[in-house]
Amino acid sequence: MKVAICGSMSFGKEMVIVKEKLENMGHTVILPENTHAYANGTIKIENKLEKMKLDVIRKYFHEIKEVDAILVLNYTKNGIENYVGGNSLIEMAFAHVLNKKIFLLNSIPKMNYSDEIESFFPIVLNGEIEEFK
Repeated sequence: MKVAICGSMSFGKEMVIVKEKLENMGHTVILPENTHAYANGTIKIENKLEKMKLDVIRKYFHEIKEVDAILVLNYTKNGIENYVGGNSLIEMAFAHVLNKKIFLLNSIPKMNYSDEIESFFPIVLNGEIEEFK
């Protein structure tokens, strides 16, 4: 299966690790632009100017159009368990509208937009990447 990984760039190291695991399982994996730079600390903080300059939302939309599924890595961030940020929510909406499978690594977070996340009918892996199918 061809899959795009989504999530906060503060999870860059985890994205690289999960990409490798999925590839070892036979999947083709797309990562957001600059993931490796976040993973190795070259870029430390996400900022809106970089997002605007690189047009990351539009670019990743085109990547999502070409995959079979997205996998949202939703770890704890800012004290919120299973955090799903704004960009990931947008990417989930893109995937939903495009009839792509949506996977969440962990359960749906308790956030202001939890209902919207639930309405995308994500497949929750409960932290078990091996369940990605």
